[in-house]
Amino acid sequence: MDQTSPHPDEASPGPPAKEFAGGDSRTRILDAAEELFAGGGYAATPTSLIAKLAKVPKGLLFHYFPRKIDVLVALVDERTLVEEGREVEAVPGDAARTLSRLARRLPLRASPAMRRILFREADTHGSVRERLGRLNGELIGRSRFALELALPGARGDRARLEVAAATFAAVLLYQENLCQLTGHQIDPDAVADLIAHSLG
Repeated sequence: MDQTSPHPDEASPGPPAKEFAGGDSRTRILDAAEELFAGGGYAATPTSLIAKLAKVPKGLLFHYFPRKIDVLVALVDERTLVEEGREVEAVPGDAARTLSRLARRLPLRASPAMRRILFREADTHGSVRERLGRLNGELIGRSRFALELALPGARGDRARLEVAAATFAAVLLYQENLCQLTGHQIDPDAVADLIAHSLG
């Protein structure tokens, strides 16, 4: 089915978990879509179910969002934020503790449901990919800067620091994705210690 068609022929997969009665119609539509996309995925969620859960006519949903993809774009644009340039807390001489601190301050403001949507739908639309790309870039930049502060003598070896920062960012993002899919946790302290050890 073409995901960009304005009025796909859709069947409801079942009753919604809850209904959103408060707030304006557009907010209720986004609330409902956030819950449904996080639970069953974008592709598996018909617009008719979003409208039903939001308690709005399907025509009103299409008034605000002419295509289903527009709902996803609005969620990503309005309900996720990559916090750029926030201060890094480095522990001089201790790369492992520095990275451990950084791991607990993932620069992404989003509800657990929006995090699931971001990592699940990264290949669905450019705006989702762009947001994750910005998050990855911010994580790499902060990790590299933190390592430079923690290990000032290693600044001359920028290539190794870049690889260490990129590896740490990749593990953090993979952890987010893996946790959303399976519930399995990767210990960020162990990853930080491993990377710090590799830097000597």
